[in-house]
Amino acid sequence: MPTKTEIQIIKSSGEKAKFSLDKLRNSLKHSGADHNLVAEILDKVYDELYEGISTTEIYNRAYALLKKKKSVFASKYKLKKAIYELGPTGFPFERFVGNILEYSGYTTKVDVIMDGICVTHEIDVVAEKNRQITIIECKFHSEEGLNCNVKVPLYIHSRFNDVKNHWINKKREKKELDSGWVVTNTRFTADAIQFGNCAGLYLLSWDHPLEDGLKDRIDRLALYPITVSTLLTNKEKQFLLSRDVVLCRQLWKDKFFLDHLGISKTRKVKILEEMKQLCNP
Repeated sequence: MPTKTEIQIIKSSGEKAKFSLDKLRNSLKHSGADHNLVAEILDKVYDELYEGISTTEIYNRAYALLKKKKSVFASKYKLKKAIYELGPTGFPFERFVGNILEYSGYTTKVDVIMDGICVTHEIDVVAEKNRQITIIECKFHSEEGLNCNVKVPLYIHSRFNDVKNHWINKKREKKELDSGWVVTNTRFTADAIQFGNCAGLYLLSWDHPLEDGLKDRIDRLALYPITVSTLLTNKEKQFLLSRDVVLCRQLWKDKFFLDHLGISKTRKVKILEEMKQLCNP
């Protein structure tokens, strides 16, 4: 029988991997839980490990323990899952990416038609900063374990070049088409990153670039999607997403949406307190 430190777990992709106590510890720390609570949860989860346990089971147990202590910790801990819940279509994710860029000093437009030399292109997000234009393609996956392979940046690179060639030929255009981005809520394969670096595309995923991936940006700017809430129902979240309320920060600002949902005063106070805590970096 393997020891607990040698236990093989099953990842969402179906692959086997060695259980890492450090990875679990780091994800719990990101929730905002203090050292004592993290240690307490680690002990409980560690005691319940068995050969072949899934990462989903480990997550669910840690999430339940966090939620029991403080809902805002559970909300932050479920960030990755919450982004998957922006689906099944990729449009709320495009809005989400646009909002992250807005809070980073860009002005943005979502779902823009741009001309290329060869064909017209539907661009997910167009961002502008210091008179420089960035075009962004968002690749959303609603299922865990699906990564972006090299075909994605290859395809986006060809689209970017077609748009850029037309842009350069526009005599009246004074702004510079600076760069192309590919953003995904999952991960890029190694060859996708290699091609992106070589071709001059900026790749942004859950954990890439190192310490500046989606997860890091969200935590740093406190730009949590509405789907992290542990108090709103799935139906309520879908209502808010349908009205382009993608961020907790937006709901905190536009509280009247809770009135449209017919939420009681008592529950409204609790939800707004949760939003307030999530809006503080």
